[in-house]
Amino acid sequence: MAEGYAYDVAILGAGPGGYIAALRAAQLGGRVVLVEKDTVGGVCLNQGCIPTKSLLASCEVLATVKQAAAYGIHTTPPRVDFGAVQRRKDQVVSRLVGGVKNLLRRAGVETLAGTGQLTGPRTLEVAAGDTVREINAASIIIATGSAPFKPPVSGTELPGVITSDEALTFSDVPQSICIIGGGAIGTEFATIFAALGSKVIIVEMLSQLVPGEDADVAAFLMKSLTRQGVTVYVDSEVETITSRDGALAVDIVAPDGRTQVVAQYVLLAAGRSPNTGGVGLDRLGVRMNKRFIAVDRRMRTSVPGIYAIGDAVGVPLLAHVASAEGVTAAENALGRQSSINYRVVPSCIFTRPEIASVGLTEKAARERFGRVKVGKFPYAASGMALVTGHVDGFVKIVGEEKYGEILGLHIIGRGAANLIGEAVLAMSLEATLDEVALAIHPHPTLTEATMEAALAGLGRAVHIHG
Repeated sequence: MAEGYAYDVAILGAGPGGYIAALRAAQLGGRVVLVEKDTVGGVCLNQGCIPTKSLLASCEVLATVKQAAAYGIHTTPPRVDFGAVQRRKDQVVSRLVGGVKNLLRRAGVETLAGTGQLTGPRTLEVAAGDTVREINAASIIIATGSAPFKPPVSGTELPGVITSDEALTFSDVPQSICIIGGGAIGTEFATIFAALGSKVIIVEMLSQLVPGEDADVAAFLMKSLTRQGVTVYVDSEVETITSRDGALAVDIVAPDGRTQVVAQYVLLAAGRSPNTGGVGLDRLGVRMNKRFIAVDRRMRTSVPGIYAIGDAVGVPLLAHVASAEGVTAAENALGRQSSINYRVVPSCIFTRPEIASVGLTEKAARERFGRVKVGKFPYAASGMALVTGHVDGFVKIVGEEKYGEILGLHIIGRGAANLIGEAVLAMSLEATLDEVALAIHPHPTLTEATMEAALAGLGRAVHIHG
């Protein structure tokens, strides 16, 4: 490999982008060092994807037990042992983090605990306490991730105003919580705390919840959360947060005027900011796109030999995108010719019901292509949804008018995150509505809903009218 360097690849950050890059580089025979200041797995494994899904899994079990009588199963009223819920979450996280450490060890990746900083285009300084180590590598991959964004609202430093990090460490279920931000983070936490019995308020400044999703999906989610007891404000902004009698008063500017809500906690869930400060980028003149690192499709920065991936390079801030970028960067760093394709990127939001999507929304498709074909199939018409008792939701497919190429697919309902994979593969292969409609799907399954939506888009719906 590269002569004159201690390592072929040095990676700064061991999240889902960084550790995957390390494993891929090691597969290719590279000498790899991975630097992480906290715990391997990054936000995804430790403060994001995995712990929140563990809490949501407990909430799903709770909901199932509460509804057991409808299935002919009688139980005593369920009781939430929140301490046990948190312990289970921690055990899941610990097991997965241990698994990643084991993979890195078996691959021969050297891991260094400490804070890394670029000192040159081929050198990193790693500080751990009073110890500073200089390392050099033929290529460097920056995978420093992101942190919760704190909006410019008066009162965000008050006790009880928290981020998603603190929301995962409650020892008791909060009595009430006001969530600023109605995107993926905000709506998932709203689902969790509403299920556990908290009074929940969401404030979203845009005109719909989950702003990047299809309008029909967002409207359905808003109705569903409202039925779960969540109070939702859209087109609304938080003006100030103040202390009041041991609680927090949140002043909101809503479309119909000003209002105020009082809650035990305020959760800041209005997005995330890249961890690109203090890395040494300015010292080397790395080109930036505001606070994000500018890269090309091969994940190369403006400085030869330096790559960047994941949340540090910008939207979409998704773990699976970071992993794909990590593979791309590692392959290029080891002499391959690899580029990433962002054309088909799925998104999953684990609310109740779940949301999953890929491609263009109906609105975006019409703006870009003019006339499109749209098919929609409700879960209520699915045999498996009826059998399992999860009839809330639908599958919506958007196709190009002339040839029927699938432009987007949007699901809200039970198992949406698992169902979206078919659409991802179909769109990657440039499949059409006809091809999905003609593919024989197993019965009875929820996957039939995708086939039925394609049939509806072609005007050939079988199990629904219209």
